[in-house]
Amino acid sequence: MNEHSKTKTTNKGHLHPLTQTINDIVRIFGEVGFEVADGPEVESEYYNFDALNVPKDHPARDMQDTFWVKTRINAEKDADGNEKYVLRTHTSPVQIRYMETHKPPLKIIVPGKVFRNEATDATHEAQFYQVEGLSVGENISMADLKGTLEYFFKRFFGDAVRVRFRPSFFPFVEPGAEVDISCFKCGGAGCGVCKHTGWIEILGAGMVHPSVLRGVGIDPARYSGFAFGGGVDRFAMLKYGVDDIRLFYSKDLRFINQF
Repeated sequence: MNEHSKTKTTNKGHLHPLTQTINDIVRIFGEVGFEVADGPEVESEYYNFDALNVPKDHPARDMQDTFWVKTRINAEKDADGNEKYVLRTHTSPVQIRYMETHKPPLKIIVPGKVFRNEATDATHEAQFYQVEGLSVGENISMADLKGTLEYFFKRFFGDAVRVRFRPSFFPFVEPGAEVDISCFKCGGAGCGVCKHTGWIEILGAGMVHPSVLRGVGIDPARYSGFAFGGGVDRFAMLKYGVDDIRLFYSKDLRFINQF
């Protein structure tokens, strides 16, 4: 047997940890009837802000938070007739696009890349992945939102995890809430990971604002809905114990091959 006829060992590739995390999220929400929806990463100001009830003077529209795009081929016009586009700052515009073309009841999950004009450090990136969820139908309540998120977190992080809601404000939901999970490291006793509170902030959520529903032709007197959104990278960091978000984008195989 000559040297060329010997069997060569080839290392098999595998999915990136963020892709694995997205697949897990999609699979778990799929178990309770959510379908995957997608949309453009270059988005109009109307879909990214206006249709989501974000005021014209909201700080999120400032250059420090948003990447504005000067031109776009075949650009649509926004509500004011201006062709103003951004790199989407969240995946919420997909909710608006989906509701414009689908009638309730509907349940979607929207994973995708988003962009923020901010400095990069261990917990922040200029680009990262986010996942949004939306459910609209008759008699949807905060209880449905809580039950859905508790189901997801227990399937994703394990049965021991606890979930709590804290009142908060987001322009496109009312009422709104910050959602925390019990610290996976200390079990709620308090440690450095949870800043000695026993809880870790994980995502924002709430009931879809009536004006948002009205804007896409859905009668808020008949239908209600909940929405939520969080960072896929943060989910992965918490689940796998990663302390620097930049590692996911480093292309360092010593890191990637651990998953």
